[in-house]
Parts: sequence; structure tokens; C-alpha cells
Amino acid sequence: MKIYRYIIVLAVIIFSEVTAKSQLPDLQPEILRFEPFVWPSEPPGGCPFEQSKELKGIKFLGIKSGFHYGDTWYPTWATNDTLYSPWTDGETKRVDGYTDLSQSWVDPVHITTGQGVIIGNDPLTIKAYSIGLDKSSPAFPYHGRYPCGSLVYNGVWYYGTYCLDPAGRTQYGDKIINWPWLGPFVGFRCSKDYGHTWDNCPHTPEKPLFGETGFYGYPVKIGAPHFVDFGKNMQYSPDGKAYLVAHGADTTDKKWRFWNDSWITGDQIYLIRVIPSEENMNDASKYEFYGGKDSNDNPVWTRDFKEIKPLLEWNNKMGCVTITYNAPLKKFIMCVTDGGNTYSKMNTYLLESDCITGTWRMITYMKNFGEQAYFVNIPSKFISNEGNTAWLLYSANYWENMNGENVGVNPPGSHYGMVFQKIKFMNKE
Repeated sequence: MKIYRYIIVLAVIIFSEVTAKSQLPDLQPEILRFEPFVWPSEPPGGCPFEQSKELKGIKFLGIKSGFHYGDTWYPTWATNDTLYSPWTDGETKRVDGYTDLSQSWVDPVHITTGQGVIIGNDPLTIKAYSIGLDKSSPAFPYHGRYPCGSLVYNGVWYYGTYCLDPAGRTQYGDKIINWPWLGPFVGFRCSKDYGHTWDNCPHTPEKPLFGETGFYGYPVKIGAPHFVDFGKNMQYSPDGKAYLVAHGADTTDKKWRFWNDSWITGDQIYLIRVIPSEENMNDASKYEFYGGKDSNDNPVWTRDFKEIKPLLEWNNKMGCVTITYNAPLKKFIMCVTDGGNTYSKMNTYLLESDCITGTWRMITYMKNFGEQAYFVNIPSKFISNEGNTAWLLYSANYWENMNGENVGVNPPGSHYGMVFQKIKFMNKE
């Protein structure tokens, strides 16, 4: 019976991808062209990163692509040349012409996260669609369950989720407890047929993978991790390991903000790694945590979570983070978004490094990018052969009027959903 089920599932996958490639002209991205421009870099005072000597900024090349789908698009490049991605909070079309609706923050009975597919070699001609939803409830006091780290490696899709909300304060004895927005990273569900069927995550919000809760004034460090994009099937991983990067905070902060550790704000960046396999991904003992550098400036890796150290720190100026390896340039590119108070205009900056553990240097600091852009990443599939051009992927303007402040559109074409902007890295010449 197993072989018959496998044949049926394989036939469904082949039919779905062939249909998407050839029979769905309505799944065309929205294209917008505008005058190219260089975004001025405006880092605030106290910036801890020196300017890159090799990459001086980025130029928007005046072409936008994308879909008005949900957000949280973090593509991973599989061996079959297809991109697979989580998505949520919106509507995304399916190959049969119907639409999937995902919401990650409502009544826990109805909370869902979506899985999607992006087919094509150029964002101007890609097809993107949903291949289903998964119900994943949070635990009290959290009200949301959201996608984060997603990786397809050797045909297995690892899909991570985390808990989110509320932000508030509770009287706890004679103390006031500050509840964070960002809850624990729960763990991974897995698929061996590119997202058509799933094995449930063995962890729960009450017993998450790394044991963090976010409760009682202890902010999480690995709340919403994202896999470092090492290209197709992790072909450029330096050691065969999967790396995850996450934003967080700790208890030493003397300039705490109410939204200190949220889905889009934080103080620090953390780095972890694991040999990817079905046995390892949900086993905390198989992970190594970045623990700083020794006296010779060599990175220290530890299996003791209590010994984890920040990769980077910038108090009240960090948030959601992704890293992509630009193989032609032999550079790691990090995208960080500082979400302000989570309901404001947001700032995004790009850093570069020759090594994943640093030193990291500033490429550009884009004040009010989007003007409310978030979940920013650079899919490795769309980096040019020379490495000098790429496509910035993000969502924007989920809340267009906050506290009387209207959010604008910058660069042109920014909107809620899936937004691709073509960019050029400006070198020292």
C-alpha cells in the first residue's frame, strides 16, 4: 500500500507543477517600472558597524514584481529548481483556481499557516501559488502561531513556526511582569513530498525545541529563526550544516522598550547551526550555538544553550533578520529590519561579511524603507551570475495609518503581499 500512496502523491506533485507552469496565465506577477535611484544611506548616531569598503550601497533599478498575496515569504531553493516558502495572513491562489485563506492570529481553533510554491527563473515571469494550509495553535498567553525558518534539503521540507502576542503587563505578586510580543520557537514539521503531506512537529508551544517561553520578563533569543540561504540545496554551506539566524534580547537591557522583543524588533542577533536531517532538526542536543570569539578571534561553538552569545548587538535598533550567501561575490549579505514600535515606519539595513561570524559591515541603512517594509530577504536563486544584481523580497504597509501617521509607498510598488525589487550592489568604483 505504501508504494501506491507514493505513486499517487508523486502524480499529484507532477500534475500540480506542470499545471502551474503551463496552464495558469492568470498567475502573472504585477509589474511596475519607475526611474532608477540610489537609496541614501542614513545610519543613526551610535551605529556600531563601519561602512563596507567594497559595497557602498544599493541602487534600485526601477522594476518591481510581485503578487498581492499574504506575507511571510521566505523561499528555499530545492534540487528540482523550485522555490518553496511559508506564507500567512492573507489570500493566495491555488493551482485549481481557488484561493487559500490563512490567518495566524485569530481564534486558535482556526489559526493556520500556509505553504507555497514559486516557479520560474525570473521574478518578472514567476508563478506563485498555495499548496495548502496547516492548523497550528499557540499556547496561552500567546494568540498567534507564525511561520519562520523554512528549508528544503535533500527532498525534505523543514517548516518552523513560533508563538506571538500579547504585549502587556501583569501584576505578579509585588512585581510587574512585562510580557513580550515574541514567544518561543516551537520546532519543525516535515514533508517528504514537497509540502503535500506533513509529519507533525513533535514539540508544542508548552514544550518548545529550545525551552524558551518569553514569560516573566525573560525575552527569547531564538524566537523567529530563519535559515541562511546557501543556494540550491545548501550547495554553498561551508561545512554541510544548516545555519539559522534569529533576533532576540536578554535581561541585561538598561534601555528597555515596551516592544523590546517582538516579531519585528529586538536588540541582538543570534546564530545557531545543525546537520540537517529528520532525526536532528527537532533534537536540541544536535544544535551548536554561537558563543562569541576566543582570544584569537576564532568563533566559539557550544552545545550548551546557556552559553549562547549574540553575534551582533545594537540596542533598540535590531529586529527580524535574514542572511543570504552571494556566491559570485563571496559575501554573506544580512538584511535587518528595525520595526520601531511595530506600528510605525520601519528601517531596514543591509550588512556584509566575508565570514558568517563576522566582521559585519554596513552596506546601506534605509530609513523608512517601504515605508513599512518587513520580512526582508534576498532569494539566492535570483542573484545574477556576476553577483552584482539581485532581487529584494519583502512585504510592506500592513498597517497604513498608525497613531495618526500615514505610511507612504517607497520605493514605488511596495505593498502588502509578495514584493520583489531589483537592486544593484554598488562597488567601490
